[in-house]
Amino acid sequence: MKNSISILFYIKKSKADTRGNSNIYLRITVDGRRSEMSIRRKVPINRWNSRTGVLMGQSNDAKVINEHLAAIRSKIYKIHNRFLDDGKHVSADRVLNSFLGLDNEKRMLLEVFEEHNSNVNSLVGKDFAHGTAERYRTAKKHVEGYIKLNYKSNDIPIADVNYRFISGLEYYLKTERNCSHNTAVKYITNFKKIIRIALANDWISKDPFLRWKARMKVVDREFLTQEEIQELLDTNFRVSRLDQVRDIFIFCCFTGLAYADVKKLTNDDIVLGIDGEKWIETKRTKTNTKSNIPLLPTAIQILQKYAFSKDVSQNRVLPVLTNQKMNAYLKEIAHLSGIKKNLTTHLARHTFATTVTLSNGVSIESVSKMLGHKSLRTTQHYAKILNRRVSEDMQMLRKKFRTEDSFSGSSSQNKI
Repeated sequence: MKNSISILFYIKKSKADTRGNSNIYLRITVDGRRSEMSIRRKVPINRWNSRTGVLMGQSNDAKVINEHLAAIRSKIYKIHNRFLDDGKHVSADRVLNSFLGLDNEKRMLLEVFEEHNSNVNSLVGKDFAHGTAERYRTAKKHVEGYIKLNYKSNDIPIADVNYRFISGLEYYLKTERNCSHNTAVKYITNFKKIIRIALANDWISKDPFLRWKARMKVVDREFLTQEEIQELLDTNFRVSRLDQVRDIFIFCCFTGLAYADVKKLTNDDIVLGIDGEKWIETKRTKTNTKSNIPLLPTAIQILQKYAFSKDVSQNRVLPVLTNQKMNAYLKEIAHLSGIKKNLTTHLARHTFATTVTLSNGVSIESVSKMLGHKSLRTTQHYAKILNRRVSEDMQMLRKKFRTEDSFSGSSSQNKI
C-alpha cells in the first residue's frame, strides 16, 4: 500500500555495555525505505522481547520504558496521518525529522518554484521577457502534475529530488504531457534553475542533475520555398481576416520578426538607415538583443497598405491578432493556398533566414545580426538546412544530365 508505515523498536545485542545493557533503537519504514535513530534509553538485553519490541516484566522501570515507547509510537502515527491528511509527501526521513522537530528547516520544492516564479514575474520587462515568465509557469505546472501523479502528494521536500525524480519527470513529460524530446528537455532545464537555487542556499548538499545531461535532438525546421511564398501572395482570399493574417505572415517572411516583435512594432521602430532606406530597429522580446533589419519592397508595401487602417492602434504599424488566432487562421490559409506545410508565425522567421536571405547570397553574419541572435551558432542551423536544399537541387541536376542526349555515351567526354 502506498505511504504505508511500520514502526519497530529493537536493540543491538552486539553493542551491549559491560553491564549487559543496550540502547533501544527506533526504525521507521515507509514504502520499503528506512530511517533509524537511538531513543537514548538502555535496557538489559536479557529482558528485551524482540518479537513485541517491549521490555519484559512488571517492574516499575519496565512500565516507564514501555509507556515511553508507546508514546513515541503514537506520536509517529499522528505525524504520518497528518501528512496524509494534508496531502504532503510521506517518507521515513520526513516523518523522523518531524518527530525530532527538524521538519521546519525543510524547503518544499513547489514552494521554492513559486517564489522563483513570483520574482521573475515582478521583473518582466526589466530582466525577463513575458515568454520566459510563461515558460517557468508552465514548467512548474508540469512538475506539480508529475508530483501528484507519481508521488500522490501536493508537494515534496526539495531535498528528495534525485536522479530518479528527474528521469521520471522526463518520462512523464513525454508520455502524459505528450511533449517532444526537445520540449521536455527545455522544461527540465527550466526546473534545473530551481535546483541551482537550492544548492546556492545550502538547502541541498548534492546536485541531482550531476548525471543527467540535456541532449537536444537536431530538428530540421520547415520553411517556405520561393514558389510557396508566391502562391500565398497570389491567392485571393475573400475573407478580410485571412487576407490580413496572410499579410502579417508575409511581412514576417521578409523581415524575420518573431510574433512578439511584430506585434509590438511601432512607427518609432521604422527609421532611415545608413543607406538612406527604411530599416526596422528594435529589440527582440525574447532575448532583449538589438535587431536591425533593412526593409525589402514587399515588407514596405504591406506597411503602406495598413498605414491608415482603423484596426491599427497605439502607434502600432500592423493589425496583429493574438498568436493563437494567427496560427489558427494560418492553417486555413495553408489549406486554401494548397500548401501542405504547417504554417505558423514562427515558420515565417525560418523562411526569412533560409529562402529570403541565405539562399540569395546574404552572409550568415548579416542574417544573424538581423535575426537578433546572440550567437552565430544559432544561425548556422539554417545553413545546415540549406545543405539539404543543395542536395535536392543537385539531384534534379543529375536527372537533367541523364536525360540530355549530348551527355550520353562517349560523346559526353567531348562535350564537357
